Amino acid sequence: MSKETNQRPLGVAMIGYAFMGKAHSNAWRNVASFFDVPAFEQKVLVGRDAAAVEEAAAKYGWAETATDWRTVLDRDDIHIIDVCAPGWMHAEIAIAAFEAGKHVLLEKPLANTLAEAEAMTAAAQAARARGVQSMVGFNYRRVPALALAKELIAEGRIGTVRHVRAAYLQDWLADSQAPMTWRLRKETAGSGALGDIASHAIDQVLFLLGAEVTEVSGRVHTFVGRRPGANGLEDVTVDDAAWASLSLTSGAIASVEASRVATGRKNSLQIEVYGDQGAIRFDLENLNELAFLDATAPAREQGFRRILVNEPEHPYLEAWWPQGHIIGWEHTFTHEVRDFLLAVGSGTAPSPSFEDGLAVQRILDAVEESAAAKSALIQLAPANPAAATNQPEGA
Repeated sequence: MSKETNQRPLGVAMIGYAFMGKAHSNAWRNVASFFDVPAFEQKVLVGRDAAAVEEAAAKYGWAETATDWRTVLDRDDIHIIDVCAPGWMHAEIAIAAFEAGKHVLLEKPLANTLAEAEAMTAAAQAARARGVQSMVGFNYRRVPALALAKELIAEGRIGTVRHVRAAYLQDWLADSQAPMTWRLRKETAGSGALGDIASHAIDQVLFLLGAEVTEVSGRVHTFVGRRPGANGLEDVTVDDAAWASLSLTSGAIASVEASRVATGRKNSLQIEVYGDQGAIRFDLENLNELAFLDATAPAREQGFRRILVNEPEHPYLEAWWPQGHIIGWEHTFTHEVRDFLLAVGSGTAPSPSFEDGLAVQRILDAVEESAAAKSALIQLAPANPAAATNQPEGA
């Protein structure tokens, strides 16, 4: 980052103003009220519908609007591009932003295709060499309970991790009459539940264990093949649900499930991590709680205990409310923006990186490849070959 940039507020332009745009705007608007971050300004909100984006900007605190994202890349007062546009636009926007010397915060998944993800990662690496930072928005890494879970696992509190269960379940498509959206067309969404929410579950497996995936077996399924659209029934061209089994360099095995037709589940990311000395459980629908079992305690005292993750000693929570005053889903984006700003301000690479996003994308691609081959086992070469040697004896 240039000396000039250090002497003035970082200018932020955000592309997209719908669901994710609202969540990110809330984070930008609030982060400096709770965390000590570099000075910045919410400069421009970009969207294709001029009237709608002006209304959104007025609500969310953006100073200006634009209808063409390319125009903000030419501005010297814009330093950060926050990409909340649909996945089919990610590659073009991110690569152009890097070429313009802008820092990039990009919503997950990285892209709609593996080829796009690889090109974006190469661009991010080249930009990083010039001091331009980038991060993928896997916001659940910023849930304090999951950040605490990672700390406990890294400290060896549950011993050697043997297996993980991760299930991300929603029901907004359980009704067969739910209408078509861009998320149900492969050309705009890339995939269905697989890329949309299984990507979160897979990222959590990699995040919590600090390991890489070497083998993948998967299956995808579309339960409702046609849905009502503007011109009658339209074909759904993505999956409603996906399942995968993952082998990791650590020797652990992970099972991943994702569904958008799981009746009764609104936004449930359930994670269970089982080690030889303990276990951890989490459910996003109770995001302030972590269940922890210490198997080294006497048998008569063992059992999962509830940790209310609201203490100042817990990750991120020193900035919020007194003990026991719970936080919500939207706080994860505030934490995300906080971490990104600190990385940009210090000139250090934030996490998760585009390389991390690419690792998830390779797994998603392998799941689809496996599903097309009747759940055949797909081999993945680890990005860090040394990691493959860290398996326990007998693995």
